[in-house]
Amino acid sequence: KEQAPKEGERESKPQPKAWAPTLPGYLSFLVESKVVYDTLEEAFKDDTHPEYAAFRNTGLERSAGLAEDIEWMSSKYGLSVPVPQEDGPGKTYGAKVAALVKSDPQAFICHYYNFYFAHTAGGRMIGNKISEMLLDGHNLKFYQYEGEVQELLDDVRRRINQLAETWTPEQKAHCLEETESSFKYSGQIMQRITAEDA
Repeated sequence: KEQAPKEGERESKPQPKAWAPTLPGYLSFLVESKVVYDTLEEAFKDDTHPEYAAFRNTGLERSAGLAEDIEWMSSKYGLSVPVPQEDGPGKTYGAKVAALVKSDPQAFICHYYNFYFAHTAGGRMIGNKISEMLLDGHNLKFYQYEGEVQELLDDVRRRINQLAETWTPEQKAHCLEETESSFKYSGQIMQRITAEDA
């Protein structure tokens, strides 16, 4: 019969590594994120779903700012801009989102909501931390908005609620069920921040 280890004999668990963003990893994160933002922002031009038109030019768009940030980081720190790989987190998530645009509007809106809204909250806090740790306090365009962020969010939330009023209870439930998937895919992109190379 096995006995529990005595006090002092218990194996010490390895301490989790401190969160350590790197310049190449952060640049990779921006590049992979831009792939998804490009896909989302392009999706709203899809005329086969006229309901998407309400989400054009909301003020939450990030692609243009990301393009400037990627160029700035590359130039400032002498980094090569990584090319997103087909099996990388950005293209993988972008492909999923692009498929949902056509086939599953409720799931697509869930991904849109979570990707943009998470960035305005925790994403901006992470951006501030990385700015202090790696970028000498430089504030990237990715984290800058024209106007009050809360007002932009409230407006988009209102548009989503208006759209959801046209859905059946089953479609609303389906939208919510997609949340876990959206966090999984965005989490894979976040992991790039601590990569040792781009």
